[in-house]
Amino acid sequence: MRLRIMAMLGALVMLLGACENLTTQQRTVAGAAGGAAAGLIAADILEADDDWRLISGLAGAAAGTVVAQNQDTGMCAYARGDGTYYRAPCP
Repeated sequence: MRLRIMAMLGALVMLLGACENLTTQQRTVAGAAGGAAAGLIAADILEADDDWRLISGLAGAAAGTVVAQNQDTGMCAYARGDGTYYRAPCP
């Protein structure tokens, strides 16, 4: 199982290099697919039941979409510590 996970992560790292010259829409789709895959891999590692696999896949897709869109705008969200956030350029 550990070898399978390492192989998936290695393939994911190689695919990230191909995302350099994508359009905004393509980057969003790739972020959603990558996030969903990461969520499913995490659920597989934790040996979750089918309900949690679905939830982790959806949550991963949502997170991947947000990350892809933030990379497109160059803005990041930062926590203030009191439960609120502010947006500023990414480092």
